Amino acid sequence: MTLFQAVVIRLEKLMKEKNLNANYFTKNGGIAPSTVSQVLHNGQKKIMLDLVYQFASTMDMSLKEFFDDPIFNEVTD
Repeated sequence: MTLFQAVVIRLEKLMKEKNLNANYFTKNGGIAPSTVSQVLHNGQKKIMLDLVYQFASTMDMSLKEFFDDPIFNEVTD
C-alpha cells in the first residue's frame, strides 16, 4: 500500500467516525473543493504533508494523532 492510499483510508475512517462530509473541509478548513475531491477519489498519487496537516487540524487533530493508526504499518511504497 502506498502512503497516499493509507492517508485516504485513514481520512475516510475519521470522516465516518466523526460523521463528516467533504464539504466540512471546504467550509471549516479552507481546502478547495477540487482538492478534497481529488484526495478522496484518488485523483492524485501523492499528498503534501501540509495538506495532511490541514485535514487533521480541521478535525482538531495533531499530525501525531492522525498518523497514530495501524494502517500506516502497511505502507510499503
